[in-house]
Amino acid sequence: MQLAFILFKYFPYGGLQRDFLRIALACQARGHAIRVYTLQWQGEVPPGFELVKVPVKALSNPRRYEKFVDWVGRDLQARGADRVVGFNKMPGLDAYFCADPCFEDKARTLRGPLYRLSGRYRHFAAYERAVFAADSRTEILMISAVQQALYEKHYGTPSARLHQLPPGISADRRAPPDAAEIRADFRREFGLAEGNLLLLQIGSGFRTKGLDRSLRGLAALPPALKARSRLIAIGQDNPKPFLSLARTLGLAEKVNILSGRDDIPRFLQGADLLVHPAYNENTGTVLLEAVVAGLPVLTTAACGYAHYIDEAAAGRVAPLPFDQDAFNRTLADMLDDDAARRQWRANGLDWAGQADIYSQSERAADIILQMRAQ
Repeated sequence: MQLAFILFKYFPYGGLQRDFLRIALACQARGHAIRVYTLQWQGEVPPGFELVKVPVKALSNPRRYEKFVDWVGRDLQARGADRVVGFNKMPGLDAYFCADPCFEDKARTLRGPLYRLSGRYRHFAAYERAVFAADSRTEILMISAVQQALYEKHYGTPSARLHQLPPGISADRRAPPDAAEIRADFRREFGLAEGNLLLLQIGSGFRTKGLDRSLRGLAALPPALKARSRLIAIGQDNPKPFLSLARTLGLAEKVNILSGRDDIPRFLQGADLLVHPAYNENTGTVLLEAVVAGLPVLTTAACGYAHYIDEAAAGRVAPLPFDQDAFNRTLADMLDDDAARRQWRANGLDWAGQADIYSQSERAADIILQMRAQ
């Protein structure tokens, strides 16, 4: 079959983008042709993919997305596709991979009534409704049970159209047999002496992921603990506001912010704790990547995958509503307890060997290829 995959932007280090690529490759491996429509593409194009960069411009994102959808619709009418799979909400999809939280719920719980009179609200609400409305025919690939409940609440989406997928954790995140050697080499490279503690934060969109909370937590550590602790954050975002905050907090020498990179497994082995105090997060794939690597996790209950941290007994989950002082105390306790971190690591590695958290792309491909097109 000819499959059309649609997403507004592709860059190699985004969670949604990595999910898209794994699913598209899984479909291609079964013999199907892949055409990708996008506004922007960064990085290499996989062999055999037909990449279509849609040539539209506008002064605002909503208007640009509208032009994009119109252009893609005309191209699909002219050339056709057996399945149309979207990774952003928009009209005309046979299937939608739901990596984003419910816009309508956020608009009603985090914004005032006047926001719902804006053009921006009308645009994104209409695009979400086109996918989730009870009379839509779009099949929806869900990765968060929490978000599924919100979509059902606001749209009455029939449960038969909602397909819950397992997480899609890449096997290369699992701790390899030479994990100890990788850790030792990494820590030599980054100048981490015996007794030094490395906090790691990974994820594009530093504000949403709560990097400010991590910085405040590091600054609040007891003096002796802070003296031997560092933080490395990795992601595609503007680091300047957070480097400024680090300087204000007296952490300039203790914080490194790196752009997205391909050697994340080394960091997962070299660090002592993953911190991910997100403000909101549909899933939080990096939480599971850390668990299967044996890296203890401190996150917030705002993350859709936070329940796996409790299930695996691989760290701590800060409850909601978020309390910075309580988070700071938990961070200090976790860093100060070497035995607990060893146990969390062992628990995570044991759990990783038996949990169904690796098959997302294959299950998604099954649904896409078996369903009926609109």
